[in-house]
Amino acid sequence: MKTTWTSALRALLLASICQFAAAQDYPGGSVRLVVPYPPGGGVDGLARPLAERLASLWGKPVIVDNRAGAATLIGSDFVAKAPPDGLTLLFTSDSSITSNPHLFAKMTFDPMKDLVPVTQLIDLYQMVVVHPSVRANTMQEFVALAKSQPTPINYGSYGAGSQPNLLFEALKLQTGIRLTHVPYKGIAPALQATLANEVQATLGGAATTGQYFAAGTMKPLAISAPKRLTLYPNVPTLREAGFPDIGPAAWFGILAPRGTPQAVLDKISRDVARVMADPAFDAAQVTGKGYQRVGSTPQEFAKFVEEDFRHKGRVIKESGIKLD
Repeated sequence: MKTTWTSALRALLLASICQFAAAQDYPGGSVRLVVPYPPGGGVDGLARPLAERLASLWGKPVIVDNRAGAATLIGSDFVAKAPPDGLTLLFTSDSSITSNPHLFAKMTFDPMKDLVPVTQLIDLYQMVVVHPSVRANTMQEFVALAKSQPTPINYGSYGAGSQPNLLFEALKLQTGIRLTHVPYKGIAPALQATLANEVQATLGGAATTGQYFAAGTMKPLAISAPKRLTLYPNVPTLREAGFPDIGPAAWFGILAPRGTPQAVLDKISRDVARVMADPAFDAAQVTGKGYQRVGSTPQEFAKFVEEDFRHKGRVIKESGIKLD
């Protein structure tokens, strides 16, 4: 028994030493930050300045590798099958991890098993917005209007499983109202369609929709945040509006191949949080763009991802959301 315990202790000590050494030496070479979206979008827009700062901090190149296509499956699959050494990381949004598994009947990898959370970077609080012609200034008035109309109100989204699709389908389930889903190829087209009254409602980030509120070309009804934003103190939260459970989480995060040493994950998480918390970086790339900085640990992010996965799975299943 003594020999068994001694062997086990030695193995544990050796593993700890190896983990520590891996973290101390990290990164041993260039780091590839895979973004499963085209250049120029919101995810890419944060990945590039973060990569630049990490390269300076680590003294190694950090390369942003855009591998877009197939609803982010191409880039995500590439990372899931990469060596678990921390040199290939996935920089993506929630849909890659917590929506896609519920939307695709077959996938070449399992995001929840083949990838491991490193850190949640930001929350993207979404605002329910409508065209000014909509005779509703609150969520309750919007529901009442939808019930009173003979034809459904149209809402725009950026595809099956996107944030607007999840929220409005959850609202339909909760209230019994009729709404017509009109998918577009991105956030910008959905917002433009709302401005043009092609559809009457959608979701938009505070940073992208604020200009329209000031111009009177779009109205905010509520925001999917835990508390009101200082920038828009008159816009209630969904909880205050009476719909606490319909707002899908929207976030950016970093994940790594399963099997990456925990000490390496912890180091990446700490260093990313350090960059994100820098006042100049925060002002220019995070709060200055209407994002909410998070900077969670791998353990905190893993718990959050599991909860988000369950919530989105329930909404997608109950509402019958299917890929377009």
